[in-house]
Amino acid sequence: MAKFYLKSSKKEEKHLVPSRRTVDFLLSYSKSLKVVEYNNLKFETILN
Repeated sequence: MAKFYLKSSKKEEKHLVPSRRTVDFLLSYSKSLKVVEYNNLKFETILN
């Protein structure tokens, strides 16, 4: 079990390249998300 958690981190990292569609979706989602704080509470609203 210890070997499982102690694997070396010298592996090559894979560089992920998101598609244009994914980037557009995330940008539009972040633009439509509104967070309002009121008395230590956070309200998240999607403005669609």
